[in-house]
Amino acid sequence: MMYIGGEWVNADDDGKRPVVNPATEEVVAVASYGGGAEARRAVKEAHRAFPEWSKRTPYERSAFLYDISRKIRDRSSELGNLLTQEVGKPLSESLGEVKGSADQFEWYAEEVKRQGGEVIPNKTSDKRYFTLRHPLGVVGAIAPWNFPLLLLSRKIAPALAAGCTVVARPASRTPMAVGRMFDLIDEANLPCGVANLIYGNADEQSTAMMDMPELSKISFTGSSEVGKGLMRKASGSLKKLSLELGGHAPYLIFDDIDPDVAAEKATYSKFRNMGQVCISPSRFYVQESIFDDFVNEAVERVGSFRLGNGLEEGVTHGPLHSSEQLVRTQELVDDILENGGKILAGGRKPSEFDKGFYYEPTIATGLTGDMRIMNEEPFSPIMPVMPFTAEEDAIEKANDTPYGLAAYLLTKRLDTAIRMIEGLEAGIIALNDTSPANSCCPFGGMKQSGMGREGWHEGLDGYYETKYVSVLMD
Repeated sequence: MMYIGGEWVNADDDGKRPVVNPATEEVVAVASYGGGAEARRAVKEAHRAFPEWSKRTPYERSAFLYDISRKIRDRSSELGNLLTQEVGKPLSESLGEVKGSADQFEWYAEEVKRQGGEVIPNKTSDKRYFTLRHPLGVVGAIAPWNFPLLLLSRKIAPALAAGCTVVARPASRTPMAVGRMFDLIDEANLPCGVANLIYGNADEQSTAMMDMPELSKISFTGSSEVGKGLMRKASGSLKKLSLELGGHAPYLIFDDIDPDVAAEKATYSKFRNMGQVCISPSRFYVQESIFDDFVNEAVERVGSFRLGNGLEEGVTHGPLHSSEQLVRTQELVDDILENGGKILAGGRKPSEFDKGFYYEPTIATGLTGDMRIMNEEPFSPIMPVMPFTAEEDAIEKANDTPYGLAAYLLTKRLDTAIRMIEGLEAGIIALNDTSPANSCCPFGGMKQSGMGREGWHEGLDGYYETKYVSVLMD
């Protein structure tokens, strides 16, 4: 069901869509599936609730966010179980996503208390200048299926903290954990209409929201192509946008790192959620002198992974999310082989599973720049590994992409690290780190990987307008 104006409602035409467990291909729920009508009604409810909510003090709004954060933590086991059933990731990863979602509400409950305007030094004795921060209004929050709870929390929490009201639209494939979170929002007694939840046809609902003058902004996480489409839709009314889009993250490994350590870190980063992560590393560049040792260690490590249902004990990696993801992964592997590349591990759907969208973690070498895996955001469990010689070679290869969301770097040499950090064209750089995302740090990309930042104090900036006040001292 959808949550509009403080009430749980079905789609107007009673539309439904099954929710499929990627590990078993069983239908585990049936969700409402609406269209533009529900989106328009949700925006109107959010617009109606905005004046009262925006007048609440930051301390009052903070108390609501703290309460939501506590409720998410208290229900972490239930929420994690739902995430694993609808996304496919192992339970340990789902529980990490739940914690990260609670962290978002807690962080903004704290950060909003530190937000304020500025007093500007006056140029003449008869004037005073200062600024105020004013909440934007109604915000549309759109997130994909791979981290449905976390990515929506990154948008809902700062919007509510700033005094905006929200219409949230998760992917219709993954409605369960988000729906349960809205149960908790309802339990927290958030005023009716402040936070709304809709499911349904993506194009219909985004177009309906964009056409409404009551909507002030869309915050979107997803592909670069969809992001460009939203920019075109937004241009007619100059709606504000925050976009966290595609990535094709390089992973640079220098020869001062032990190949075994490098392989452990690299395979963890690559195969988390089976590569279905926006900041997942997609191109691995390893210094020539340790290239062979690294590849051998990486092959050995992926051979020890245990695939299976993420709710089963001992499973390290789950299935891909859908049959479409499975088909596309095989197409990328076939393209590598057809163009002279080599598959050293994986490269097929495992035969031991009768059901489920499983694919073996795959390591490839012999890559060339014209292969699809080198140009498209893969979102797949494929690890392409290539050698490099000098730092200049590594930087050139790493930056040879229209994307700039994240980049990874393994080295103990400070001078090398500084040159790489300064030269890499990415909004997020992980030095010897495997998972850099955090609620208290800015998250976002350069180039065609989007605009704006989530997290840190910058995550609130996108939900305010700045009012400048000039006072003549008569």
